[in-house]
Amino acid sequence: MLLEVEDLDVVYGRTHAVKTMSLGVGGDEIVTVLGANGAGKSSLLKALHGMVPIQSGSIKFDGEDLNTLTSAQRVERRLALVPEGRQILVSMTVHENLLIGGCKRRDKSLLADIETIYDRFPNLGSRRDSQASTLSGGEQQMLSIGRALVSRPRLIMLDEPSLGLSPILVESLFELIKSLNSDGIAILLVEQNTKKALEVAKRGYVMELGATVLEGDANALAKDSGLVHAYLGTTSN
Repeated sequence: MLLEVEDLDVVYGRTHAVKTMSLGVGGDEIVTVLGANGAGKSSLLKALHGMVPIQSGSIKFDGEDLNTLTSAQRVERRLALVPEGRQILVSMTVHENLLIGGCKRRDKSLLADIETIYDRFPNLGSRRDSQASTLSGGEQQMLSIGRALVSRPRLIMLDEPSLGLSPILVESLFELIKSLNSDGIAILLVEQNTKKALEVAKRGYVMELGATVLEGDANALAKDSGLVHAYLGTTSN
């Protein structure tokens, strides 16, 4: 496994956000984490990226223990996060946002890689000198993903990437996720659109109140008639 998580616990004050969570992501996999709002999914990704402290458990990436590393150091190890809400720097240009995505790189190919991002996302290329605040919601999501790609990740964690997007853009987004995986990038996907997530994923985990309640093959989870009703509310649409 490229990413190995064992018995992870995350606590905020009196809230036990993640409870002894274990999961793995292979180097060629798309793995999804599902659950209703408040299940602990975003807390899980923040912990994996070093944004919040863990109380116990272990996080290993390509065999290296990440527990004591900062978020920046995890990016240097090529573990990237596309956060919920995009969190781009709206007062800066598209190009400046992408440069920030590569701020930890020490090679000379950064600008060439940014041009590759523009080739993949032509809308961004045509607006490279525009402030990010002028972009549409879909373009801002592409910029957030592009910023992560500039770090040359081996694994990208996506937190609710389809949130707020139109149905057409949702389709484009999931095609992009499959394309990135075909390019050799592993994906850990947190997503409210259960149906689309299970269509693209190889395996899935279902969380409830911070704990794993189901896990297995994505196709098998998609066929579980009780899954949506029991754990996911109305998030499958």
